[in-house]
Amino acid sequence: VTVPSRSPDEPLLLAELKPGRPQQYDWKASCETWSVAFSPDGTWFAWSQGHCIVKLIPWPLEEAELSCKASERKNRGIKADVRGGGGAKEKTLECGQIVWGLAFSSWPPCGAKEGDGLPASGRSCLILATGLNDGQIKVWEVQTGRLLFSLSGHLDVVRDLSFAPNGSLILVSASRDKTLRIWDLSRDGKQVQVLSGHTQWVYCCSISPDCSMLCSAAGEKSAFLWSMRSYTLIRKLEGHQSSVVSCDFSPDSALLVTASYDTCVIMWDPYTGEQLRTLRHVPLPPALDYGSDIHASSLRSVCFSPEGLYLATVADDRLLRIWDLELRTPVAFAPMTNGLCCVYFPHGGFIATGTRDGHVQFWSAPKVLSSLKHLCRKALRTFLTTYQVLALPIPKKMKEFLTYRTF
Repeated sequence: VTVPSRSPDEPLLLAELKPGRPQQYDWKASCETWSVAFSPDGTWFAWSQGHCIVKLIPWPLEEAELSCKASERKNRGIKADVRGGGGAKEKTLECGQIVWGLAFSSWPPCGAKEGDGLPASGRSCLILATGLNDGQIKVWEVQTGRLLFSLSGHLDVVRDLSFAPNGSLILVSASRDKTLRIWDLSRDGKQVQVLSGHTQWVYCCSISPDCSMLCSAAGEKSAFLWSMRSYTLIRKLEGHQSSVVSCDFSPDSALLVTASYDTCVIMWDPYTGEQLRTLRHVPLPPALDYGSDIHASSLRSVCFSPEGLYLATVADDRLLRIWDLELRTPVAFAPMTNGLCCVYFPHGGFIATGTRDGHVQFWSAPKVLSSLKHLCRKALRTFLTTYQVLALPIPKKMKEFLTYRTF
C-alpha cells in the first residue's frame, strides 16, 4: 500500500487486513466489507469480509501487524492462531448468507441455564448479531463462536443492527423490506415491535447512548427519529437533498449526525429537530487531491469520535475525512479506495474502515484531551435534554454552550 506523504496530524495507515481467496467462490461477487465493529469494551473486532464470512479478531492486533502498512491474512477457519488479549483466538463465523450488518453487546451474567444453548448463568460474555441477505439475524457468542439465536421476520436484506447500549439486550434491525424491528434477546429473541413508515430501503439505524431515541436512515431525503420508550415516531428530520444513508448519535446523546448522497453531513439537535451544522464535502485543493473524482462525493458512512468533538466520514471521492466540529471543516484526510463504512475504536486513537474489496484498514486518529468545560457539558447532557437545559436559571451564553450552539 502506497500512502502519500502527509502532515503529522493526518491519519496513518497502521494495518490492512485482506481475506484469503476462498477457492469455492467467485471472488468478484459478494466480497464487500459492508460492516465493521468494535466490541464496547474494545477487546474484539468484527469484520464482514464477504462471502458469508465474519472474522472475529481479538484486539489489539499483534504488534507486528500494527507496525506494517499492510498485512495479508488467510482464512484459517475456527482453529485460528492464538493472539493477544489473554490468549483469545481469532474465529471465523460461517453465516451461510452475505453479511450486511454487525452489532456487539454484552450478555449480563444472569438468567440463563446450562445446556439451554445460551451463555451459562453467572458468566458475562459478549455476543455479536449479524444481519443477513435472506432477512435472518444470527446472534453468536463471541468467546465460543456458538450460534445462540436465529431471528426471522424481515422479508429482505437486514442492512444494519444496533443494540441498546444499556445492556438490556434490546436489538434494533433495519431492512430493505422498509421496516425496522425491535427484538428482545432477554425474552428468547421475541420480536416486540415493527416500525413502519419508510417508503424506501432502510440503510442505517442508531440508538442514542441514553437509550431514549432511535434514528433510522432510508433511501429518502429525511431521517426518522423514534422514541425507544413508546416505539412511536417523534419527528422526521428534513434538510437533505438526496438519500440519507448513515446516522450516529454523539456520546452524550445531545447531537445526531446524518450523512447523505447529497455530499453533506447535517448535525442536528435531536430534541428540537434544529439543524446546527452542515458539513459539505467539497473537492480538495490540487496539492491535496489524491486523484479523486471531484463529482463523486456521495457519502457512505459517518461516525462520532468517543469524546464527541470529531467526526469521521467515508465518501465515494476515495477519502477518509476527520472533521473538527468546532471548526466545521476537515482537519485530516487519508486516501482510501472503495470505502463503505467506518467506526472509531471505543477508547479513541484508531478508526477502522471497510471497502468493496473485502479489506479492512486501521488508521491512526487524533487522541483528544477534552477540555474541562467540554467534559462538564458532556456529563450534564447525558441526563439533561435540550429543553431542560434551556429552563435552567443560567446565562444565555452558557445555555448556548451546553446545547452545542457554540463550542
